[in-house]
Amino acid sequence: MSRSTTPAAGAPDGAGPPRRQRSDAKRSAAALLDAAKTAFAQSGVDVPAKQITDLAGVGVGTLYRHYPRRSDLIVAVLQHEIDECVTAADELSSGAGPRAALVAWIGRFTEFVGTKQGLASALHSGDPAYEGLPDQLLEQLVPALQGLLDRAAAAGEARDDVSAREVLTAIALLSQPVPGGADGFSERMIAIFLDGLSVTG
Repeated sequence: MSRSTTPAAGAPDGAGPPRRQRSDAKRSAAALLDAAKTAFAQSGVDVPAKQITDLAGVGVGTLYRHYPRRSDLIVAVLQHEIDECVTAADELSSGAGPRAALVAWIGRFTEFVGTKQGLASALHSGDPAYEGLPDQLLEQLVPALQGLLDRAAAAGEARDDVSAREVLTAIALLSQPVPGGADGFSERMIAIFLDGLSVTG
């Protein structure tokens, strides 16, 4: 007697391997994003593909299947981290004091900017993949930070005459490597900048 190939009762058609394949693909994409984030921090955005795939535990073919061009991977990593920054703003607003939340979020943004060696050159390389991307990402970050700034200002713990866009721009500039600068130079400058955000007098 031949064994029936009819799907088990209650199991929808297509609930087998195709669904598992989609889950595997999502896990691979997530692993590649995490690995790329680490590799970019260690070696810059031009890091060899094999360094990324070794960290992710997948083959190079899997990388190119998900992200055919390096610009695809860079954009995906940036968007993923921007999404995390936006989520962090909401979490900090509900779980920390106004000043502490503001400082913690700026610290997170500082880390994000400071671990993207070669990113500025890539974004200004003329590659169509990056056209409008800096402004697009900034538009997502501005409301997240502005909420934290407004909350701190309302509590008397931050100046009310500085915009989120100004703060983001200043942090991005201060996070850039300085030729001949001592270790921790950028962090010191950002700490001074944060002191300047406090209400004085």
